This record gives sequence, C-alpha cells and structure tokens, in this order.
Amino acid sequence: MASSKICRWSFLFLAGALLVQELTLVQPTAAKTVQVNKGKINGVSFHRVIVDLTDFNTFITIGLANNARVANSARRSNGDEEFNKMMARHDAAVVVNGTFFAKNRRKSVMGNMVAGGRFLKYSRWENYGTTLGLRVGNKPEMVTARVDGKPKWREHWFSITSGPRLLRRGKIWLKPRREGFKDPHVLGTAKRTAIGFPASGKKLIIVSFNQKLTLEQMARAMRALGCYEAMNLDGGTSRALAVRGKILVRARRPLTNVIVVYDAKHPAPAALRRSWIRFQKRKRALHRTR
Repeated sequence: MASSKICRWSFLFLAGALLVQELTLVQPTAAKTVQVNKGKINGVSFHRVIVDLTDFNTFITIGLANNARVANSARRSNGDEEFNKMMARHDAAVVVNGTFFAKNRRKSVMGNMVAGGRFLKYSRWENYGTTLGLRVGNKPEMVTARVDGKPKWREHWFSITSGPRLLRRGKIWLKPRREGFKDPHVLGTAKRTAIGFPASGKKLIIVSFNQKLTLEQMARAMRALGCYEAMNLDGGTSRALAVRGKILVRARRPLTNVIVVYDAKHPAPAALRRSWIRFQKRKRALHRTR
C-alpha cells in the first residue's frame, strides 16, 4: 500500500507558544490504525506513534526477552535480548521499549505487567509508580498507586507500570518522589519515551524524544502533542522504537520487555486474538452480574 509524506506546521499553546513541526513518516492511504510522525517541539526532535484504540484490528501486548512467558523477577529470570531480535520475532506495526528493569544479574522488571489478559508479573505489594491499563473495549486508564490506590490489574487486558506520571486530567502533575522514584537518571535530564492518551480515550500516543529533556519539559510536550493523561517509560540507553520492521530508534543495550502494537497490515497472532475475545466476554458477563 502506498504511503505519503506530508509536511505541515502547527502552533500549540501551552504556558506560552510551543512550536511543533511535524513530518508524517508513514501514513497509509487507507487503514490509519497506526500513524507515525516525526517533528520538533521547541527544538527537541521526536517520533510520535498514534494508535487508534477503537479499531478492531488494534491489539496491544507486551513482548518479553527470549520469548519468555513470565517477566524477570527476584525469583526467576529469562535474561535480556537485543532489540532487533525482539522486533523481528513479533512482526508488528510498532515495537517500543517498555518499563524499567534492574541492572542486577536477574534483570528484574519493575512493576506489575498484564498482557493478553494474564499476568506476566504480579506482586500484591506493588504500590509505586503509575500504571497504564487497557480495560474491556481497549478503554485506557492511568492509576498512580500512592494517590489513587492500587490498580485493578485483574480488570486489565493490557497493563504496564512505569512512571513518573506527567499529566493528570490535562494538567502537569509531577510528584516523582511521592511515587517512589529516587534514581537521579529518572529525575534528571535524559532522552526519554512517554505514553499517554487524549481525553476521549480513543487513541494511545507514544512519543520517543531524541534529545535530553527534563520531566517537566516532557510533560509540557506530551500535553502539546495531544495527551490528557501521560507517564514516562524507560529511556536513556533503553530507548527503542521500530515501525513496520524498520528501526527508527536503536536501543544501546539489550532489553527485557517491549510494548507491541498490531494492526490490520501486521495482524496479531491468532492466540492473542482468541484471548482478547475470551477476556471481553468474561469481563462483560461479570459486570452484568454485579
């Protein structure tokens, strides 16, 4: 299918004018489930992925290193893996770096994870960071544990915990230490990846920033780029992005987990589709009986 390249300028206002220059990289002429743009905001270049959550071909999951079924933890580990190998195995529309993991021998993943309606990692004691979850019908929500209470992970089809949170109900919300973050690499300046969604909840927005910026700069940028809720993902040397088999941002170290997005041209595996149907039926039936 042909793709087009379109240049356009737009001005977005946020505490003064933020100038955004966007260049559409890949915009299929028919299906637009996944759109990918690149541009600059106040001199900082970015790649932005916009995913249509209302399209029935949209499936979002988590890929683990070495095709593991459970995420690395303090008890067990499947190690890490080069990003290009993870990308090739999934053959998806988009593959992007996920959440943090420790530098210890086990490469322990931080935060609970749900994919395909089942836990990849679960600890009842998790109470830090911010969680992005997709509920029945791909309805997104963002929950900061130490403010909102623990997420209802069992009601999530997809769920990833990271942070710090950047936006809350359309406003900049930066309380990283309250969330439990102390690492200076997280609190300082870095090349970063962020994820969020607009007030409608109909799209998922993932942005990879190609220059170092602070959490506040990133929060302002995410709001200008269309988000109502947003949080930070892993970044620095873990930052990675591939679109339709082409690596746009190459990780500079092996990773333990990635976010994977499927669309019509890069369909989800049959097993993932079947688990999606079972999850929708089960959760809708449960709500009707309450």
